[in-house]
Parts: sequence; structure tokens; C-alpha cells
Amino acid sequence: MARIKYKEAAGLEVKRGRPSISQKPSKAELRRLYVRESKSIREVAEIIGCTKDMVYRSLKVYGIERRAYNKRSKLRHYDKSLLKKLVKEKGITKAAAELAVNKSTLKKYIA
Repeated sequence: MARIKYKEAAGLEVKRGRPSISQKPSKAELRRLYVRESKSIREVAEIIGCTKDMVYRSLKVYGIERRAYNKRSKLRHYDKSLLKKLVKEKGITKAAAELAVNKSTLKKYIA
């Protein structure tokens, strides 16, 4: 610690923190994996061979917006009137199974 203070007092550049273990991913690589292929941050880190923290920092530096944590429902691709018709014909349980969603999710969506 004394060394850092001495260098700061002398007006020299001081590097703080631990040095990174791996290379920083390129912007093009991040765009391809994270944005276009919709890989998770962990998957991107494994593919590139760096830490997930490095991926987080790189996204911030390059100005690439992170995706929301919560997943959007698959039901947004369907028209509500068609979903209501399907539930009327088959029932809520069978319709939810056919659409591969939870019953409660389907109930909330069509309400």
C-alpha cells in the first residue's frame, strides 16, 4: 500500500486491483454471441474463455444493453382471442400443456 501512495505522490500512474486473467472480448464477438445468438453471459464467458465479470464490464464499456433478467412469456406471439378459443375448446390444462406454459401463466395472460 505504501508503494501506491508513494507513486501517487510522485505523480506516476497507479494501477489498482488485480490484473485480469484473460483477454477482453471484442465488441463484434460480444454482439454476435450475446445479442444475435442470445447466449447468456455465462455461456459467452465460457466460449470466449474469460470470466463473467469481464463480460459484464465489456458490455458496459461497449454500450451494449443487457437483457432483462425476467423471461418474457411465449404467449405474446399469440393473439388473445385465439388463446381464449383454444382454452374454451380444450380446457385450461390441455391448452397450457399444448402451448408448453404453466396453467397460471395462461390464466393471467387471457384474463
